[in-house]
Amino acid sequence: MRVSHATVRAVNALTARWAGQTTGGTVFSAAGLWPLLAFLADGAAGAAREELADAVGLPADRAAAAARELLAGLGSAAGVDSALGLWTKRTLELRERWEAGLPADAHGVLTGDAGTDRKALDSWASKRTGGLVERLPVQVTEDTELVLASALSLRTRWLRPFEESPWWPEAGPWSGGQVYLGLERSSTLLDRVGVADTPDGHVTELRVHGTDAVDVHLVLGEETMTPAQVLRAGVSLLTDRTRLTPGDRLPLGDPGPGIRVRRIRAMNPAPPTLYVRTPAYEVRADHELLRRPEVFGLATACLPLMGGHFPGVSASPLLIDSAQQSAVARFHARGFEAAAVTALAAAGAGLSQFRWLITVVDADFSRPFGFLAVHRHTRLALAAGWVVEPLRYEYEDEDDVW
Repeated sequence: MRVSHATVRAVNALTARWAGQTTGGTVFSAAGLWPLLAFLADGAAGAAREELADAVGLPADRAAAAARELLAGLGSAAGVDSALGLWTKRTLELRERWEAGLPADAHGVLTGDAGTDRKALDSWASKRTGGLVERLPVQVTEDTELVLASALSLRTRWLRPFEESPWWPEAGPWSGGQVYLGLERSSTLLDRVGVADTPDGHVTELRVHGTDAVDVHLVLGEETMTPAQVLRAGVSLLTDRTRLTPGDRLPLGDPGPGIRVRRIRAMNPAPPTLYVRTPAYEVRADHELLRRPEVFGLATACLPLMGGHFPGVSASPLLIDSAQQSAVARFHARGFEAAAVTALAAAGAGLSQFRWLITVVDADFSRPFGFLAVHRHTRLALAAGWVVEPLRYEYEDEDDVW
């Protein structure tokens, strides 16, 4: 995958910004949202253009080119699939320059029939993510003039699979008798784990390598740290490895969260060994981006304004009246898969048509760790999330119950 360092930094900065809003179990993909914001920035004007450019992290006049570069890079990466879709009413005329900057096969039509449009949009989302996300997360009404969406999915197999076993945590939020699906494996590569001293506390990072150029970084912080602090630290370590002490240089004792370094006696010579235990997990989340529009550069773009905010997109006045993402991530014994579908919808920007659409998502779960799915060579964060509940162990039959 060939993506400029400037674009990678900009996307990862949005990941860190989004992670700053994390309070409970979730999964999200800034890489799925970023190109949509970039294309909107290219067609916006006034305060909306400035806010979108700040969220994108690049000047508005460079945003569309960077978005095309990112989509091309994602499309060429092994184990990663991405797509961009645009649907408009037949009566909405787009600016030729703006439309020409989108993928040639991206443009579809909104019929105005809610059932027909809903079926077509959901079919696109399911097909583009291999069924991981079955619906396009967007509010479509008779006033919807434009829908801009992206789909991003990734799948990787571990270079070495984990061993599965039932797991009864003895302490912490997962203790209490429930049996979870535990994953275990060992390695002589101690540098797969490390501890970083961050401004908010110590963070442990474990890198699990996939067969494609996609790895998953598990990040565990001190118990006093918030999910936002842990995930932001994980993102910062993608580009600044100087603060990380690798496993082969850690002192004896408990040098970091979840880490113990000890020496034991053995019958025969053996190399140093890293033992890993982590739960299998599946995380799903829906995000209503207009709950915190300032985080994504949409605070002005969703307000009514005569003339609209996107004269570079269309002469028709437009405002953003729906911005959502649905995401899923699965970490299991043989690999990892994740997908995110993001959609922004625009309606006419006249004052009488303005509606504030809010979906409240309650994700109030207890802590244990965050994760980042990372393209190994560019250090681009493709997906991120926070795990609060492992998968439960499923016995094959009653005779397996101890």
